[in-house]
Amino acid sequence: MMASMQTAAAALRLRDGRSTCVGPVQFSRGWRRSGCVKMKAADMNTRKIHVTPLREKRSGGGEAEANGGYLLGGFVAEDRFVYRQTFVIRSYETGPDKTATMETLMNLLQETALNHVSSAGVAGNGFGATREMSIRKLIWVVTRIQLQVDVYSSWGDVVEVDTWVDAAGKNGMRRDWIIRDYNTNKIISRATSTWVNMNRETRKVSKIPDEVRKEIQPFYLNKVAITPQNFDTHKIEKLTDQTAHRIHNGLAPRWSDMDANQHVNNVKYFGWLLESVPINVLEDYNMTSMTLEYRRECRQSNLLESLTTIKVNGEDTQMLECTHLLRMEEDKADIVRARSVWQLKQPRHNI
Repeated sequence: MMASMQTAAAALRLRDGRSTCVGPVQFSRGWRRSGCVKMKAADMNTRKIHVTPLREKRSGGGEAEANGGYLLGGFVAEDRFVYRQTFVIRSYETGPDKTATMETLMNLLQETALNHVSSAGVAGNGFGATREMSIRKLIWVVTRIQLQVDVYSSWGDVVEVDTWVDAAGKNGMRRDWIIRDYNTNKIISRATSTWVNMNRETRKVSKIPDEVRKEIQPFYLNKVAITPQNFDTHKIEKLTDQTAHRIHNGLAPRWSDMDANQHVNNVKYFGWLLESVPINVLEDYNMTSMTLEYRRECRQSNLLESLTTIKVNGEDTQMLECTHLLRMEEDKADIVRARSVWQLKQPRHNI
């Protein structure tokens, strides 16, 4: 306990007399309650940390109870429909330009989604699965995700992530996110995704059972992060050897790429898609949006190929649009199709 308190205190950074801390420590704006630990700037002299449980432990086991009754540094908002959590961008979560990578943003989305399930008190013994899902050997798998980025956070910045869920057709669930800069409260990223149930043993997609639907329906919120006019509804074309500008093969999933559901973590696919993007694009452009369609799983034994084609967005040479494909190297079966938009980086002026 003492070691964790020292770590929390060491992580505190003071900005304009307000506290901005890591993990379960409160990021206080106006001294609101926003986590399981509260710390004020004045407390740094005495090293006092005030721990406030957000709810009592529930019976029945599961992930939420394993967390000791605390909400992993997050809290519920908007009449308990929204889960909100704060993060500091670490040095190892940034790229060569010292800003958060797309993979970092995707990991923040995944972390808040899992913590949301735990905080809701419906978590079973699976990776984000509810109790009724665990009984039926079901897991969540993402079929589509769209992420828009207006501003990339820098090393040391504090961000606040909101997430909530809603229905997606008859047999899916939609999960949305918004990411704010903590100090300015400005929205810097938005994301939306669609999820379905899969049997963890047969690996086949399943309808959402009524029992599972009853668990999650009370948390549905009729709200969207990405407005309909900005939602990517266009078909993502399938690349071939003839239409792709670049092909990178020999990509091999590692044991560390597997998640608790025994399949490759969806964030890993993102990095493999970028393996076929030219280095000058990665250096000179920022990705402002990406839409991914997940077609099938891959296993650790599979070898993969990443394909990319690039075109200038109309007459604006500062904008690029890329189409991506991740496929099996052996039978060329699609794993992920994706589309991304890139904006030329603005020159930095040193003072």
